[in-house]
Formats: sequence, structure tokens, C-alpha cells
Amino acid sequence: MRYALDVQYIGKNYSGSQIQFENGRPIDEPTIQGEIEKTISTLIIGGRNIANNKNRQVRTIFSGRTDKGVNAVGQVLHFDSDKNIVASDFIYHMNEILPNDISVSNLRIVPDKFHAQKSAKCRYYRYEFINRQYKQAFDGDIPRVKFGVNIERMQESLDYLLGEHDFSSFKSSGTLNPSKVCKLTRAEVERQGDKIFIHIEGNRFLYNMVRTIVGTLLEIEGHNLPAEHMKEVLEAKDRRKAGQTVSPYGLTLIRVEYPD
Repeated sequence: MRYALDVQYIGKNYSGSQIQFENGRPIDEPTIQGEIEKTISTLIIGGRNIANNKNRQVRTIFSGRTDKGVNAVGQVLHFDSDKNIVASDFIYHMNEILPNDISVSNLRIVPDKFHAQKSAKCRYYRYEFINRQYKQAFDGDIPRVKFGVNIERMQESLDYLLGEHDFSSFKSSGTLNPSKVCKLTRAEVERQGDKIFIHIEGNRFLYNMVRTIVGTLLEIEGHNLPAEHMKEVLEAKDRRKAGQTVSPYGLTLIRVEYPD
């Protein structure tokens, strides 16, 4: 049977969500996937040494990769098992074993053709930053922008990104997928007190795409550029025209949507 599982995590202590490989071998760094697979394998297969027996571990497929420092409240993965799993017991025991900065919820049986990554039709990311000059004790890891921002201009800038476009200007050099075309269905900015939230939804995203979009927004605001600058950057299809890639600590994967 194939199972889907929702995952939540704080990404700062992990080298991204996915296990990374070098010369065909997994890199020995902590990842969300690594912790999840060890825990699922311990519960399904058992054995004290399961964490060190890579060939016996249950393998998982995530909806997509998030980088070091990026959080998630709605990550989705799937795995296969011949065992009949009781969802409530399984979720309880997983959360007892997992580190405190990772949790799981909503385990369900899905069709065999379901694929956490390939079946996804929409992903929703939210970027958050604090907009004030001075720090406060409970800011935590949320990035802080000291200069004032114009919410109306930021929204005008984001509007240019809606629809289907070549987002080459906003991709990192680490993007391996040759396709640079994505379709954004939502790009909105919202202020709540001294916090700014940027909501972006789309069918797919390039490596560091959301963080580079935010960096370009902040470049526009920091230099008092017209909103049309975003359109110029988009059409240039040149990473050198866009702003910096901002801190990952403000980025959270909120939700992944699938066909009914």
C-alpha cells in the first residue's frame, strides 16, 4: 500500500529537506528526510540498528525540496509498505521519536499512482519579514528590513509575475531542471503590524525562486525604483538583473495541493 503523510518542521538545524548525494553516496549531514526515514523504518521494520542499515530503510518521496533554514507546515511525502498501519498510533509514535523540530500528521492511504512530487498541482509558499529599524527580543530568526516599504508598489511589482512565464531571472545557478517556465496563480503582499507577508502560489518553483523574487522586491523598495522594474527583470531572463537571494529563515512551505 502507498501512504501519504503531512510533515511540519523548522529547517534551521538541517541541511535541507532532502538527503543529498555526492558521487552516488549520501552526504552525512542531517536532513528532514533522513530523520523521517529512520523513524518510519524503526516503526515498520524494527530493530535497534535500523538507522545504520541503509538497505533496509523505508524510502520516502517528498513533494519538493526545501533548503537549509526553510520551514514547512504543509510538506507532503509518500512511502510504500505492505503493513496495515493504524494512523493514530503511527502518528503518535512517530512524533514521540522524531526530534522536537519535526512533527507529522494526517497519515492516509492513497492510490498506487499517487506521487508526492509529480502529482502535486499547486504549492503555496509564504515569506515573512519584520519591517522596523530596531530588533526585539522575540524576533527570533525572522529577517528584519530596516527601511520602510511601500505595500502598494510591492503589490504592483508582484502583479507582473502572475501567469505563466520563463523565470530564469529568479533561478539559482544550482537549478538542474532545464525547464524554467512556471505558472504563478497568486502573488500577494500583506502587512500585519510591523510584519510583512508575501504569499506566492504556483504549479512549480525553481531553486531559490521565491527568495530571489523577495530579494528583487526589496531592491525595488530600497532604491525607490518603479514597480515596472520587476517586469524588466522578468523579461530579461538574466539572473544578474534580479536582486539578492534573501535569508531562508523567512520562508515557509504552507501547503501542497493535489487533484481530488
